[in-house]
Order: sequence, then C-alpha cells, then structure tokens
Amino acid sequence: MATLTPSLTSARRLVIKIGSALLVGPQGLRGDWLQGLCDDVAEWRRGGSDVVLVSSGSIALGRRVLGLPPGALALEQAQAAAAVGQIRLARAYEEALAPHGVTTAQVLLTLEDSAERRRYLNSRATMQMLLSFGVVPIVNENDTIATDEIRYGDNDRLAAQIAVTCGADQLLLLSDVDGLYTANPKTDPTARHLPVIRQLTPEIEAMGGDPVSGLSRGGMKTKLMAARTAIAGGCAMVIAEGSVTRPLTAVAEGARASWFLPDGDPQTARKRWIAAMKPKGVLSIDQGAADALRRGKSLLPAGVRAITGTFGRGDPVTISGPSGEALATGLSRYTADEARRIIGHHSAEIETILGYPGRAALVHRDDMAL
Repeated sequence: MATLTPSLTSARRLVIKIGSALLVGPQGLRGDWLQGLCDDVAEWRRGGSDVVLVSSGSIALGRRVLGLPPGALALEQAQAAAAVGQIRLARAYEEALAPHGVTTAQVLLTLEDSAERRRYLNSRATMQMLLSFGVVPIVNENDTIATDEIRYGDNDRLAAQIAVTCGADQLLLLSDVDGLYTANPKTDPTARHLPVIRQLTPEIEAMGGDPVSGLSRGGMKTKLMAARTAIAGGCAMVIAEGSVTRPLTAVAEGARASWFLPDGDPQTARKRWIAAMKPKGVLSIDQGAADALRRGKSLLPAGVRAITGTFGRGDPVTISGPSGEALATGLSRYTADEARRIIGHHSAEIETILGYPGRAALVHRDDMAL
C-alpha cells in the first residue's frame, strides 16, 4: 500500500530551518521575506501547530555591522560577529511576530547540549515548557562560545536534532534548492527530482553533493545527514526552496519539494530508543504507582519504595513492580543519591528535602517505555 505524502498543514509540531542566504542579502536583512515567513508562522500557530524556528543568519548579520570582509572568518571573528548578529536576529523575529500576538524566545545551543544526556533532558524540558506557553522558540547554534569540538557546524543537523528533542512530527528545511535530485541539476540535464524518499539507501546518500553558497555552511550532504536523524526520530522531513514570500504556504499548496518519510511517529521512536538502553539502576515501586504507570502517568517519588544502583540525571533505570517484575525503562530526572532522599515523599516536599526546586516526577511519562 502506498504511503501518503505528509501535508505541512497537518503538522502537530513543526520545526523550520531557515538558511542564511534566504534571510540575509547583499543589503542586509531581507525584511519583507522575513515578514512573509512570520505571517506564515502565525497562520500555522492559529491552525493549532507548535512552531520552532532554527535560524541561521547571526554571523552574516554581525559581519556586516563589524565591516568584516567576505569569505572565511577566523574563529574569534566568527564568534564576535555572532555576538553582534544574534541580538539583531532575535529582535527581527520578535518585531515580525509581535503584531500577530506571538511571543518569541531565543534558545542558543551547542552540540554538547544534545550529546550529553543530562543537558539534553534540560534542553528538552525547556523547549517543551516554552511550547506549552505558546511561545515560538528561535534556535541557533551558540556561535559566540562554540568551538570546532562542540559545534554542529551547520543548522541542518541542528534543526534535525531539535526536531527529535522536542518531539516534532515534521521538519522543513528552507533552502536555495527545491529538493533532492539524482544529480546536480545545474550541471546534469538528466538529473531527476525525487519528490518522496521512503528509505535512505546508500544510493540516495551518494546523491548528496556539497554545493555551498557564500553565506551558508550546509549543502545537500548535510541535509541528508539531517534526514537520517529526523526520520530515525519519527519525524518527516521536507526540503523546499524558500525564497518565495510565503514559503510555508507555497509548500502546503504543492510547490516542488522532497519529502523524507519516517518509520513511525516521534513518540514511538523515542520509546524504542529508551527501551534499547542499558539500565544503570532499579526503582522498585508500590502497587499504586504501578497502576498509575499502566494508566499512562509519570512516576512520582511517593510511589517508589527502594532504589538500587548508581545513576545520574538522565540515565536509564528499570522500574520494577511490587513482585519484582520489570514494568518499564525510563530516564531518571534525579541522581541516585537525590532519588534516595526523596522517595516516599510527595513532590511538594522535594524543595525542602533537597534545598532547591526539583521536578515533580522522578521519571516523566514522556521519558518512559513500558
């Protein structure tokens, strides 16, 4: 049975990546284009979609202000340009979305924020909270502090990681190309456009070249790397040409694009990922907590009777029932030492016991595979 191509208008949670070449031109910020994009974002929000923007452009904006020459920049120059450009980039989005009554937030990340599990969970919790308030996060790599060892290097892969982190079901990469071709269409007249990619085979991955514009750091190869991350996380990804005034509307109305289809949905993919982890400890719970877990509830400290093992925040643990049977694998929001101090207590007592505010759940239902 054929798999239907997703519709951008059906996105429950949509992550949009904006390339520098779309946002910044020879004369600086393309204000009219940005306003059209933000008009689309506001329309999608009114339609019930959560929206996250992963936006390039801070270095491109900052280098103009600082008068830096075209071409590659030294690390210190790029960091300085990013520091100057980031504030202008965030303000531009804020001013474009404010007339629609949409609140924005700036989120700056590095590769370490997703590679290290505790920081990944903190990033995830922050993003989830912002979205629950109806905020549109504006995400970028923290170029002011990132060095080669702790950077993504391109916002295609950052956007894919953000999509997985926040449980997005669709990722849109707005670029200067309208999708994936069997070869470079600028040099090969026989190149065919691929509207739907159901599996990332070695043959598909070999089609990714490295055409890079003067303002961007990505190419088709990085987009295919992003696709692998996104679809593994249950998120459909689409590559589309974004220079039109209302790029989301254009894609929704059938503009040429390439869709990469996932196997399953984000929640299912995340549960599979957690279930495959090797637990570092065991949380033994009472019957009431076991019943609550089966109803889809989070695990609260009050329902835990004993803890074994040594684990840190974000580490996987087995949750066992009153008879010792394994009920679930989950990611602990506390270290083993912290957890031992709060088990058997109500969540309202956590701050008094630990001396600082904590999260209500010991293991949240979103971080649990039954």
